[in-house]
Amino acid sequence: MEQREQQIIDQSAKVFMRLGIRSVNMDDIAQHLRISKKTLYQFVKDKNELVQRAVKHITQEHHSCILGICAKGHNAIDENFEITRFVASQVGQMHPSVHFDMQKYHPEAWQLLQTTSRTDIYQCVSDNMRKGIREGLYRPDLNIDVIARIYISRFDITFDGELFPQDQYHFEDVIWEMFRYHIRGIASDKGVKYLIKKVQKERNTTSGTTTSTK
Repeated sequence: MEQREQQIIDQSAKVFMRLGIRSVNMDDIAQHLRISKKTLYQFVKDKNELVQRAVKHITQEHHSCILGICAKGHNAIDENFEITRFVASQVGQMHPSVHFDMQKYHPEAWQLLQTTSRTDIYQCVSDNMRKGIREGLYRPDLNIDVIARIYISRFDITFDGELFPQDQYHFEDVIWEMFRYHIRGIASDKGVKYLIKKVQKERNTTSGTTTSTK
């Protein structure tokens, strides 16, 4: 993809994430990107294609960022914590209606997101558990395949507007609670002790954290 095209897809994705999908039309996208609608249509045939390409771009970008975190050599709990921090930061910048809009009005993009995300999450969670077992931070008797699939199902319900109404819950809070629940469920005694110390340290250096293990 040439640089100009890449920039258009990248900037369009940011507009969708910030403002929602249904509420934004192609005129709005062109205006935000400061280009003509004619120029925009040189790269995509319609809004549906633009949404699909934006989703593909976002998933690839997130995949690269998470691989970067995994390459830093953290232990399993620190790695999981940093990935959760990254995901929470991304979710915190996302308009609450994005998932609903995509599922209802752009099913192809939704299917792409679901398939790609589930594959990436499964691999990431599985690799992290293997690392944690080797390090003695996670229990050695974990059924990695089953737990990874359970994690995926939990992650999916994070964005369920009926279960977690937008006016009552923040996505970031739910994601941090899922992190705590997940680590507590798979950690060895050594891992639980490490988690408590880590979270206490984070609480001492940042205010308002939602990662309490109490």
